Amino acid sequence: MKNEAVEWGKTIAMVLALFLGIQTVAFASFHIPSESMAPTLAVGDRVLVTKYAYGYSKNSVAFNLGGFLPDTNGRLFQRMPKRGDIVVFKHTQDSKTMIKRVIGLPGERISMKNGRLYLNREAVPISEIRDYTFTSRQGRQVAVREYKETLPGGLKHDILEIRNNGQFDNMAEIVVPQGHLFMMGDNRDMSSDSRNRAGLSTVPVTNLMGKAVIITYSLKNCGKRNPDICNSSRLLKRLYQKREKA
Repeated sequence: MKNEAVEWGKTIAMVLALFLGIQTVAFASFHIPSESMAPTLAVGDRVLVTKYAYGYSKNSVAFNLGGFLPDTNGRLFQRMPKRGDIVVFKHTQDSKTMIKRVIGLPGERISMKNGRLYLNREAVPISEIRDYTFTSRQGRQVAVREYKETLPGGLKHDILEIRNNGQFDNMAEIVVPQGHLFMMGDNRDMSSDSRNRAGLSTVPVTNLMGKAVIITYSLKNCGKRNPDICNSSRLLKRLYQKREKA
């Protein structure tokens, strides 16, 4: 009986160790706290994050790898994100966990003019989809216009615009520094991102935690309140579709 209890104890310990190892090194779960990534992600969505997608740093694992990281960017097995990836990362100033879309890669030129995104001095194509109104977390009715944006490389995704003269709708051209990424939210007028030069600014690759790949479930049932951006069909929804030729 004693030997059986010991064996059960070993089995449980191995299962717990395996679970913690996977949760620590391979995957993580992230809760969407704001509307900055609508309509792609809604408040209350929980997404699965693959930590191995871009390699490892002290920001992507539960323990500090410290001096064991061999490359100059402080990441083990480093791989750069693709434009359009939705990534979870640490804020450059307060280390708060953030989620945004990768828009600009190292060395690229980025600017904003009246709400239009320019990459390497070329306007990123958009096509209008529709107008609708949703209720914000503060209870305000927000009128938005939805567009389909096609990034270089062919990835298409939806964005929301309230106006074309918002706080971050005009930005002088910058060059993304080496080892950094330019991040933006899909809800352009309700996202403080790399356009905020006094806030987030460009994000060092070392700050990356992982790539968001799928919506697993939502903690908030807001289908009746905001049927356009939050509904039950979000369960197990993949965040990426096939890249089309731009």
